[in-house]
Amino acid sequence: MARIKGQGPTDKELAILKVLWAKGPSTVRQVNDEINKQEKTGYTTTLKLMQIMTDKGLLIRDDSTFKHVYEPAASAEDTENRIVGDMLDKVFAGSAEKLVMRALSAKQITAEERKNIRQILDQMED
Repeated sequence: MARIKGQGPTDKELAILKVLWAKGPSTVRQVNDEINKQEKTGYTTTLKLMQIMTDKGLLIRDDSTFKHVYEPAASAEDTENRIVGDMLDKVFAGSAEKLVMRALSAKQITAEERKNIRQILDQMED
């Protein structure tokens, strides 16, 4: 199935975005070096992915210097919201309750996470 421009990032694209969110604007070499700390990926593979991500509108490329510098087109929070919204619609038929229940039952959460969730729910009731 062909991907639609603007559709959410793939796993490999998300790995690139995470590097850029953490490090700030970076060259392909800098991104590739970071990715290689987790999983070996060739420079040309990273370059091609980042070119595709630019075409998809996920990255912005500054080509005013010899070394092109890339940065995310959207913040981590905006991207997370879009991904969760897509998942909510596609997987849980728009039911936030089903999404939250599945998330809470899928993995053990810490006491701190429970506290934070309770605070958010309390704030929503006020």
